[in-house]
Order: sequence, then structure tokens, then C-alpha cells
Amino acid sequence: MSIGLIGKKIGMTREFFDTGISVPVTVLSIEKGRILDVITKEKRGYDAIRVGFGKIKTSKLTKQMKGVFAKKNTEPKKILREFRVDNISEFKEGNEIGLEIFKDQKFVDITSKTIGKGFAGVIKRHNFSSLGASHGVSVSHRAHGSTGQNQDPGKVFKGKKMAGHMGDKFRTIQNLEIIKSDLENNLIFLKGSVPGSKNSIILVQKNSKKINRKTTLEKNKKISAEATKSEFKAKAQIPAKKETPPQKAQKTDNKEVKDKEVKKKQ
Repeated sequence: MSIGLIGKKIGMTREFFDTGISVPVTVLSIEKGRILDVITKEKRGYDAIRVGFGKIKTSKLTKQMKGVFAKKNTEPKKILREFRVDNISEFKEGNEIGLEIFKDQKFVDITSKTIGKGFAGVIKRHNFSSLGASHGVSVSHRAHGSTGQNQDPGKVFKGKKMAGHMGDKFRTIQNLEIIKSDLENNLIFLKGSVPGSKNSIILVQKNSKKINRKTTLEKNKKISAEATKSEFKAKAQIPAKKETPPQKAQKTDNKEVKDKEVKKKQ
């Protein structure tokens, strides 16, 4: 498990770019975590750090946890998570970690609990097709049909798709793109949707599977560069206007004009 942070889902919005592209994003509020313990191979056989997030009242802690936080001389933390790391020398007990760990990251993995839907039938839960609406079908329009076999084995196997509790399960989505991050307000903007309702707890980690995919920022830069090139070519193809010399005013004698006017009258 790579190092990560605990955040809270605020909601969804849109991020607009100069080229006119709009991207739907999910906004997460990330809390800074405090390193409570540094675990080495000599202690347990692997390198890891234990990080605490959030705040909790002392009255809600057990005696054992009160002793743990008193020994570490730190305020009680609501959530404790352990992350395995490659280089344990980079981390020290008592230090804080925040969004700066995702400085060079383009993609992250998130884990959260989906929204609970309650007890649902097979059509909603597993996308089954309903039975006929007529022609002898009665009462069982939305039933799932047969679930068992013959006398042998004479039972329903585990994992059979049936009606039951839907949602309210932990799910992980890999390689969500980081659109931008706000270090001052501890906010991170991820492309697309994230499982869970508002104010739900989200675990954000460095992506475990490396992918070679262009990000939205890279695509936007490419589009803007192509647009500037096309504008430059269009300007170069327009021929320059030749400046015409100003015409000299023709001098006319007042006498000749008057003679012509007199002749016209006659």
C-alpha cells in the first residue's frame, strides 16, 4: 500500500480552460496527517509509517488509545492508517504530511464507501431483465427466476446474484486524474466522480498502476499551441496592402469655371 492521505468529499463542480474545454471535477478537502509511529524492518519485518488524521474528543477514546496518544505526546486522532514506504529515512515521528506528497503525481487512486441503496431487487441491483408483462405471466414480473439445480447438488451456491442490500461497500477507483490542487486551502480537484455522498471519508493514494495517458492539461496545451500556429499561418497568408500615393488636387481657374456656367445658361 503506497502512502496516502485522508480527505472529505465536498461536492462536484466544473473546471474551465482557456480553450473552452470544461471538465467535471470532484473537490476533496484533504487534512494534514501527523506521523505517530515509524515502523522498521527490525521491529516488524517491513518499513511503514502510522499516520493519524482528524480530531476526536478524549471522552470517546478507550483507555488503551488514551495511553497510546499520551505516550506519543500528541492530540487524539480520529483515524489511524498505516502506509508501507520504500525509504523510511524520509519520515520522522511527529512530522506532518499534506498535499505536497502529490506534487509530481498526475494520477491517484481513491477508496471510499458507496452510497447505500437499501434492499434492492435483481433488476436494479444486477441489471436483470424483467419477465413478460402479459401472456401468462402473473405476479412474478420482476422476479429473478430459478436459483437452484436438481437434487444434486440441491443447494444455492454462494455468490448467486439475488436480491439483497445494495451499495454501502468500499470501492477503489484507479488512476483518477488530478486537475489541480490548492495547497493554501488543502483542496484537490479530481476529474470525474468519486464514490460516496457529501462529507464522506475518502482515502487518496499514489496510483499503483502506471499508465501512459495524456492528461487534460497536456491536451489543452496542445490545442492552444495548434490554435496559435493556425492564427500565425493565417496572418502570414494575407497579402500586405499597397500604400497608394495621395492624389494631387487639380488646380482649376475660376475664370474657366465661370465661362462654362455662362455658356450653359445661354
